[in-house]
Amino acid sequence: MARSRPGLGGIGRLVAALPLLALSACIGGPDGPRTARTAPPPEAGAASASAPGRIGNGAVKVALVVPLSGQGAALGAALRNAAELAMEEFQQPDLQILVRDDRGTPEGAREAAQGAISEGAELVLGPLFAANVQAAAGPARAAGKPVIAFSTDATVATKGVYLLSFLPQSEVDRVVEEAVASGKRSFAALIPENSYGNAVEAQFREAVARKGARLAGLERYAPGAPEPAVQRLAGVISGPAAQADALFLPETPDGLAVVAPALQKAGFSPARVRPLGTAVWNEPRVFALPALQGAWFASPDRAGFGGFAGRYQARFGASPPRVASLAYDSVSLSAALSRQYGSQRFAEGTLTNGAGFSGIDGTFRFRPEGTSDRALAVYEIRNNAATVVSPAPRTLGKSGT
Repeated sequence: MARSRPGLGGIGRLVAALPLLALSACIGGPDGPRTARTAPPPEAGAASASAPGRIGNGAVKVALVVPLSGQGAALGAALRNAAELAMEEFQQPDLQILVRDDRGTPEGAREAAQGAISEGAELVLGPLFAANVQAAAGPARAAGKPVIAFSTDATVATKGVYLLSFLPQSEVDRVVEEAVASGKRSFAALIPENSYGNAVEAQFREAVARKGARLAGLERYAPGAPEPAVQRLAGVISGPAAQADALFLPETPDGLAVVAPALQKAGFSPARVRPLGTAVWNEPRVFALPALQGAWFASPDRAGFGGFAGRYQARFGASPPRVASLAYDSVSLSAALSRQYGSQRFAEGTLTNGAGFSGIDGTFRFRPEGTSDRALAVYEIRNNAATVVSPAPRTLGKSGT
């Protein structure tokens, strides 16, 4: 099927970024199996794409390892669809995608990666879930092949295993940086006692210290039961004598539905102390919470995904889940690097080039240790909507600044 080149945020920007490299070189949330509620409904287009197989007939083989059965199967079908869309829109890539089903299990991921590598795959795209990434990394590492995975769990990143996903650590850095730039100097935090809270706490502490700000207070709480922690922190975040001028709340929309009323009950005013969050806030039900009016959160710019979602809808008859853009960008990147860099297309130095790449969700780059940096926008919640207060930069600064 003939397709025109996409506009800003698509393959054209990926290809345009590559000559610069030659000269100088899911919104992150808790990782684990998702339910079908977050995936597109099984429609005709998606169903036809759910079987393993091949996309394209180019000379360069790349594996796409995703759950096409078992846990996460609906998401896996959408990732497969997005890979197909990327191939159609790239304009004759010399690429062949070996689509393999990991069955939503670590053993399935290991078998899928091993099988695709034995068929000549030079790169593994996926898997989606953290345990499956670790399993697929075994045969890939043994064969000297890199992995570009979609997990949001930074602990599975390592040399040769790169995470393209939306890592919460980058979102924490961005929103703290913007808050300090706006004049905030004293931070507090309410953090759930779960894996997501564990992932962001250290990053939050480090970001606040790096920016020369003060940590006025931090409390952890059992998910769904924030009231005791809110009361312990009330003297820091409530009233005219509040010690903090920003409050970090790394919670899901479901969690915020409980945390926000507890804050209101404790006399919290977002006009005095600005709430700060991550990309998991990017849902309309969050925008309606009174305790979050005036809040800021960091997230990829929505414009690029909006254009992609429209093309996906037209092609497959369903709205894509948020993670679908990861498959699109990883396939686009594979095709662009293959066209530009020949035998060095998937070498470590090529993949970890500091200038990064431009994709659907903006500029990104892989660090040598496997994590990634993303250029993120900062949004403000106001009047039941979110608007950009600081656009995503087109280029990435030095890591860790």
